[in-house]
Amino acid sequence: MTRNLLPATRLPPTRLQNAWLPPTLVARLILLVGLASSVGLVGDRSLGQTPAPEEDPSVGHPSPSIQLDTTGSDWIELGASDFVRANCDEATWTWDGPLVHCTGKPIGVLRSAKKYRNLEFVAWWRHLSHGGNSGFFLWTPETALQNLPPDRLPGAGIEVQVLDHGYTELYEKSSGKQATWFTTHGDIFPVGNSKLKPFPPLSPDGSRSFPKGQFSRPSPQWNFYYVRAIDGEVRLWVNGHEVSGGADAAPAEGYLCLESEGAPVEFRNIRIRELP
Repeated sequence: MTRNLLPATRLPPTRLQNAWLPPTLVARLILLVGLASSVGLVGDRSLGQTPAPEEDPSVGHPSPSIQLDTTGSDWIELGASDFVRANCDEATWTWDGPLVHCTGKPIGVLRSAKKYRNLEFVAWWRHLSHGGNSGFFLWTPETALQNLPPDRLPGAGIEVQVLDHGYTELYEKSSGKQATWFTTHGDIFPVGNSKLKPFPPLSPDGSRSFPKGQFSRPSPQWNFYYVRAIDGEVRLWVNGHEVSGGADAAPAEGYLCLESEGAPVEFRNIRIRELP
């Protein structure tokens, strides 16, 4: 089952510049912008965020940007009580309201307290060091988390990658090889025993869905992810642009995990809505 979202529409600049707005409407618009900023619909400059970039053909094949309203009662903001430490140290993850800081050590995950099947979620994230690596694990089965030792990642799940641009430089310098098997703009791929048919464009070996455009921002800037996962199909929007995904995931139910993988990273305002 596919649920389509309409792209955001924009009025021509000349009409906006010449338009006269009644004072009451201006007040309402100011209120709406304030609400949108609080849930990540527009840039939150108090935390160094900027609005999603405009389409730029020079960085790939742009897709329409979207607008989201996560203020409804069916959207739940996740916090410390909604996650369980799987195999990291107590000090690996530190919550401060809707923000969680991860030291990156040891390698491991923080899993959701409950399992999810059909869902959509939004989250802001940023790396705090050059070349940081992290991600979301979607539909992680319980068997992949049982007795998981420190410095290990689950052996199953669908990874929505969170990778800083500097990782490419570090990989090529340390390996002496060209970085052709991954990108830093939102790859999606199955991990271990999980299965997924990735959407094109694909990585050279066909295992990853590569992004259709380059819209993520480097450390320490914030990035905004919107993920929709329904009936085994997962799609990712990066800073308002759909970039990657896949279908026929197996399993298509499990825990949502935040990944610790060697470098400090922060997530905030993780909001989730379960779907039928």
